[in-house]
Amino acid sequence: MRARALFSGITIAMALGVGVWPAMAQKSADTLRVVFRDAVPNIDPYYNSQRTGLIQAHHAWDTLVYREPSTFEMKPLIATAWKLVDPVTLEFTLRQGVKFHDGSTLTADDVVYTINTVASPDSKVATPSNYAWIDRAEKLGDYSVRIVMKKPTPAALEYLSFVTPIWPKAYREKVGAEGYAKAPVGSGPYKITKVETGSGLQYERFEEYWAGSPKGKPAIKKISVRFVPDAATEMTELLSGRTDWLWNMNPDQFDAVSRMPNLQATRAESMRIGYLSIDAAGRSGAGNPLTKTKVRQAIWHAIDRETIAKQLVTGGSRVPPAPCFPTQFGCDAEAAVKYEYSPAKAKALLAEAGYPNGFETELVSYVLPPWTAAVQNYLQAVGIKARVSQLQVAAAIQRSWRGENPLYLGSWGSYSINDVSAIMPVMFGGGNDDYARDAELQKFLTEGGSTNDPIKRQAAYAAAIKRVTEQAYWLPMHTYVNTYGFVKDLDFKPYPDELPRFFLAKWK
Repeated sequence: MRARALFSGITIAMALGVGVWPAMAQKSADTLRVVFRDAVPNIDPYYNSQRTGLIQAHHAWDTLVYREPSTFEMKPLIATAWKLVDPVTLEFTLRQGVKFHDGSTLTADDVVYTINTVASPDSKVATPSNYAWIDRAEKLGDYSVRIVMKKPTPAALEYLSFVTPIWPKAYREKVGAEGYAKAPVGSGPYKITKVETGSGLQYERFEEYWAGSPKGKPAIKKISVRFVPDAATEMTELLSGRTDWLWNMNPDQFDAVSRMPNLQATRAESMRIGYLSIDAAGRSGAGNPLTKTKVRQAIWHAIDRETIAKQLVTGGSRVPPAPCFPTQFGCDAEAAVKYEYSPAKAKALLAEAGYPNGFETELVSYVLPPWTAAVQNYLQAVGIKARVSQLQVAAAIQRSWRGENPLYLGSWGSYSINDVSAIMPVMFGGGNDDYARDAELQKFLTEGGSTNDPIKRQAAYAAAIKRVTEQAYWLPMHTYVNTYGFVKDLDFKPYPDELPRFFLAKWK
């Protein structure tokens, strides 16, 4: 039945002429056609917080160091060597001869300019917590720089490898921030040749990319990226032969794609966590029942997360016991207060909070509609009538940052940084995503991020985890299992850090 519905949808979509970019041969044209359903509003990697934006960044830009995707080992990239001079000072020797896509040479001036710009509170970057640990960067020579930290930061190389691409100073100053977003220049293995905001972008292999990079020289010459509005359109594009690769398709479609003679499907768990944010701080309006602890605890008891993980997400999805990914440093499962699935307890807590008949609220979501519907149904079963607003990713994030989401189903991949500092300060550190606004919790997070001592860090993060779960601020729903569909002609390998590397892919 599901497969028949899929093919019916394809027939209708083709009849209506879905797809505004021309279909073209993929392998024969040496062009990999990719679709994503979360359009990136600003392709400059510092000015979007989406995973899709991070993926584009790693193809068109390089960072100081490279984290090997299988072992997480740090390898030289723009920097050939580095050393920790003291607890708050890192020094880097830069590679000579690295070219930007406009032909200019990358030097210390570009590194210092980039880091000092994004670390400034005036920069308005999308995720300031990624750079809040940086005090300043200093030029020591044409090919050597120093980064001075505000505090000891054990995960500094993680941030520098994943979320700190280097801008070309002269070009960006010449065209300005807006001009740079329209015609970006990096030093990565692919150069961006066309940007159509909200629609897509085009890449071409950068022939002057430096030899010996751990990213390698791309085997595929061109990449065409399109943004489509929803999962149904994505699947139509794949099954009708108008695209070569997609991910995060509905798990129900895995078998249907696998049966297609020219397609393959595969799964891989990632570091991404699905979560339900609950407006404990009352940002979305006065008189909000969610500001009451027992109401939030009722919600934690009301949702059968195990069933959602096993039957909807599937593929080995797990329920994280703490508000972080289990492998991240500081993610102490033992510190978390446990909540079993119990509609009876949920109803009792609602009655104790003064809502024996439940209440009405809004559930904002950009996750797959069946997952949203499951949460809505679980809440309805205990008396909470949640009106669903199903939005695209960028729109939901913008609403969240404005403080308008009472209940919010989203996901966070920690930029694939294997440290609690990449998730908990984002969600509870007083920034746009923080719907708890808990000063005591913020104090624990500050303590955990202010020392290199692993024992002290563990203790502070354990206290933070206990506080989050006691107060039922932010419900970790499930780990994400990325479900990929792509043509059999493509040799593509997924990695657990949730970063598709098309520069490592090739045609069979």
